[in-house]
Amino acid sequence: MSLYYEDEFVELHLGDCRGVRRWTTADVLVTDLPYGVAYSSGWVKRDRTIAGDESAGVRDEVIEMWGDRPALVFGSWKVDRPANTLHRLIWDKAGDPGMGDLSMPWGNGEEEIYVLGRGWQGARRSNVIRAPKPPIATRPDHPTPKPVALMEALIAKCPPGLIADPFAGSGATLIAARNLGRRAIGVEVEEKYCELIVSRLAQQAFQFEGL
Repeated sequence: MSLYYEDEFVELHLGDCRGVRRWTTADVLVTDLPYGVAYSSGWVKRDRTIAGDESAGVRDEVIEMWGDRPALVFGSWKVDRPANTLHRLIWDKAGDPGMGDLSMPWGNGEEEIYVLGRGWQGARRSNVIRAPKPPIATRPDHPTPKPVALMEALIAKCPPGLIADPFAGSGATLIAARNLGRRAIGVEVEEKYCELIVSRLAQQAFQFEGL
């Protein structure tokens, strides 16, 4: 069985999303998938790579599995955008230099998010979303964690229905969906990150109940 965790809003599976296909039954895809930049952290204490990030092959395979339904997928200017990209959003990291070549005096203070499919909702706003990265002291132990606030801003524009994140990572998409009262399905290939997600979900629930 691939099911690792389940509550009223979140269903999390352990495994490779190309084999664990429950996520393909969802309505909207929101994911920070490996997009082919061969990421490797320059921080000594965070010396990690991203599985499947050697090329855009995994990205393209997963998007093909998803089809033409609504999707928000992270990406990089270093790699060609996914086919059928309709729009580009920018995550402004609020001054954080971000990842990149540490020999350069400039970092990447932004990331691209590609919009695929139709049905997006909400008031018209700028395509630039400003959201600080999680502080280092409280940052989830994952190479590329996304701020929950950023994922909430993205999900707020999503069409109704079930959210899918087949590269659940630190769990920000799942947490954000639950915070907004949306049901979500996640898949994560590494068990240590499944453990991290469950821990964060439990902590988030604890904090909510304590308000």
